[in-house]
Amino acid sequence: MSKQCPIRRVLKRSGTVVVYDRKRISTAIYKATVSLGRGNRKLSEKLALEVEKALVNTYRGDMVPTVEDIQDVVERVLMEHRLTDLAKDYILYRHQRARERAARVYEFEVSDNVPYRKIYEVLRWNMNHRCDTVDGLNRIIRGGEFPDLVRATDRRYDEEVALAADLILRRLKDIKIAIVAGPSSSGKTTTMIKVSEKLKSAGVAFKAMNIDHYFFDLESHPKDEFGDYDYETPQALDLEMINDHLVQLLDGKEIETPDYNFKTGQRTLNVHPLKLNRNEILLIDSLHGLHEDMTCQVPAENKFKLYVETLGQFRARDGTFMRWADNRLLRRMNRDKHFRNLQPLQTLTHWHYVRHSELRNIIPFIKHADCIVNTALPYELPVFRHTLFRTISKGIHSYAEDPRRLDAHIRGNRVYELLKPLKALKDHSCIPGHSLLREFIGGSTYRY
Repeated sequence: MSKQCPIRRVLKRSGTVVVYDRKRISTAIYKATVSLGRGNRKLSEKLALEVEKALVNTYRGDMVPTVEDIQDVVERVLMEHRLTDLAKDYILYRHQRARERAARVYEFEVSDNVPYRKIYEVLRWNMNHRCDTVDGLNRIIRGGEFPDLVRATDRRYDEEVALAADLILRRLKDIKIAIVAGPSSSGKTTTMIKVSEKLKSAGVAFKAMNIDHYFFDLESHPKDEFGDYDYETPQALDLEMINDHLVQLLDGKEIETPDYNFKTGQRTLNVHPLKLNRNEILLIDSLHGLHEDMTCQVPAENKFKLYVETLGQFRARDGTFMRWADNRLLRRMNRDKHFRNLQPLQTLTHWHYVRHSELRNIIPFIKHADCIVNTALPYELPVFRHTLFRTISKGIHSYAEDPRRLDAHIRGNRVYELLKPLKALKDHSCIPGHSLLREFIGGSTYRY
């Protein structure tokens, strides 16, 4: 561990926490210098120290950087020192390691918290529909084929939802609760609505439970140095009350759920009556639906767990794949702007809370899911190019000189570079009201 460095831990891709060691950073940089034929230990150690300083300025207090966070900062430091060749080689080294991990565990359905077979299917679908690259998507728009892509994408998504509903029907004898879980802005609410439509058409009775009403009062959560609340953890919810209410519901008793006001950050107890009738199942959509503490008092055989994620396989101009979390960041920026009275840059600066919580409390539980649905929509990116690009452009410049906002600057710059060469779609009337994207851009036929 680096001497006198306040950073003590690092969050790995698997969700485990390990001891921070600056030597690992310098070693990775050194390997990049070696590949260029000019191995330089001294330079590598100097650059690693610069990376550490940037990390210290960004990840303060109890915040724990992830492996990807550190790698992002390494790339930034190399570019700031105008070591362009070294930065490119480090990026290639990083991508090669990612491919090796994928090849090493491909035979497993879910490993390293990544459903490799599933994303391979997504990549094949995108390639077959010529929407896996910026240039491909631009050609579709120029050729007037965008409405066709919307219809094909929605059909693919609806088929996956229908499969999930069919799996529930097969286990209907035992299932008492169907849970739709996934990270922020993955499309849980729309997916649950569509699953409920399938169940209803099959004659299955159900009721929905809104877990958001179980948030503790916002004032009970700690603030950071910017006055921002961290309400992304499972502990922000009254888990004890949730479990108590679930047990009572399954016993046939009536409960009264709380009511949470997002504008005031206040919870009122005993507001919404809820009771499960005989042969009814309970539907829940929640960030932390797969977290064991959420439903620990309900037997495993009585639960069906559906996991949704933006598993998009879309390549930027430089050939790198868009990160799933960046896809969801764009969705949340747009949704918060229109429906939650938050400016997109507020969402961007809060996003580090979202990512750190989901890497620790959501994504590691993907292996416990009964079914996975891909909610990424290739056609959503041109829409966000139109609605968010100018705001993102301003944001990355305003945060460039603030070391405390390094995380926001890196993320903002990454989505800026992704969206920049895309054609913006101003008229999205061809996107139907039942599209999942309407959850984030408005105009949905569903009530949220």
